[in-house]
Amino acid sequence: MDRPVRTCVGCRERSEKSLLLRLVGRPGTCEVLADPNQTAPGRGAYLHHDPACLELAIRRRALGRALRLTGVDPEQAARALGSVSPDLRPRA
Repeated sequence: MDRPVRTCVGCRERSEKSLLLRLVGRPGTCEVLADPNQTAPGRGAYLHHDPACLELAIRRRALGRALRLTGVDPEQAARALGSVSPDLRPRA
C-alpha cells in the first residue's frame, strides 16, 4: 500500500507525510498552529523538520498562501513550530 506523500512549503520537495510537520491556520485569525498529531480540522501546510525549510517558507511567504491566510506573522509561526520540533526553535 502506498504511503501518503505531501510537499514541503519551504523547499517544495515531496516526502512521506509522516516525515513532515503539519501546520494549520486558526479559524478566524491569521495565527498558525503546529499540528503534531496531524488531526486538527482545517487546511494544512507541511514542512520538513529543517530550519532551512522554515526560512524558505517565510522568505517566500508560502505559509500564508498554503493556508489561504493573509497577515501570517512569521515569528509566531516559528514559535509554534519550535514548541513541537526543537530543530525549528527561533534563533535568539
